[in-house]
This record gives sequence, structure tokens and C-alpha cells, in this order.
Amino acid sequence: MVEVVEYRSSWPARYMQLREAYAEALFAADVPCLSIEHVGSTSVPGLAAKPVIDIDVVVAVEHVEGATEALARIGFTPLGDLGIPGRAALVTPERFAPSNTSVMVDGSLPLRNHLAVRSVLRADPELRDEYATVKRRAAGSAVDIDDYLRRKSDVLERILERAGLSDADRAAIAATTRSIVERGAAG
Repeated sequence: MVEVVEYRSSWPARYMQLREAYAEALFAADVPCLSIEHVGSTSVPGLAAKPVIDIDVVVAVEHVEGATEALARIGFTPLGDLGIPGRAALVTPERFAPSNTSVMVDGSLPLRNHLAVRSVLRADPELRDEYATVKRRAAGSAVDIDDYLRRKSDVLERILERAGLSDADRAAIAATTRSIVERGAAG
């Protein structure tokens, strides 16, 4: 079962708490960080979302390992890229839950994907509301998270097209999503 709730005004403040903790860990480890981005649906005011804060810690490629190690020191468990180049996935410790945090390579497709979706949905209330409707409907009928992702794919494709991502980038994002869904179905 996938839970989608109405937008909560507390989400930006929770993001800021997490951002501060991550920034302190990176600073203590002397790891240069370009930005710490609130992404995903909770970063879009007015958008219904799974109640989980998504955060991308953005670093240059040569600092991915250092950033991952710095976050491991505060309780995260590194998982590697899990088949998504340009991203290092992490298991969130209980004190930072509910959140999903990734270390992202600056300029990588996964980061551009996240920032594009956020930008378009913040700028287009009509599309944001359409996406919220699709998410609610998908959450109400999806048998699992993979089915939920499939049910949202058409509107996400339109969002990425509106954001100006190339056909090749959108195809790569779709292929990655299919791969994740297939791995989930096999597991």
C-alpha cells in the first residue's frame, strides 16, 4: 500500500533540519558540497505526496565517496548507485526518518531529473494539481510501489518534456524506472 497525503506545511521545516545535520556532517569531514536540495513531491507547495522528505546532497564526482562516508558517520548506510549512475543511495537511520537521501553528482541525469520535476511543478499549478490527482488515484489502486510508479509514468513523462529534457534523457529516465520496477517485481 502506498500512502499519499495532502501537502503538509511542516515539510519545509523538516527539510531544513535535515539539511543542517547533513551540512554539519559534510563540514566536519571537510567534504565540499555544492548544495543540499529538497526534491520530490514534498518540495512542491500544495502537492500531495508520500510523507517522506527526499533530499539530494550534490557534490562533484570526486567527492561522492567522501560525502557518502561523512553521512555514514551520522548513521546512514551506503548502498552504492543501485544501477543509477550519478547517484549514491543511502539507507536512512531512524533519527532522520521519514526521508530518502542520496548523494548526487553535479550535473548528473538523476539530479537534473529531480530538479526539473520540482521546477516545473512549482511553476505550473495546473500540472501540479493534475499530478496530485494521478498520484492519489495511483496510490488508491496500486498493488505495490512498483505499480504506483508505473501508474504515474505518463504524467511524469509530460512533466520532463515540459522541463525541456531531451528525448534521450527522458528515454534514459524511463529505462531506469522500468529497471527499478522490474528488479522490484523480481525481488
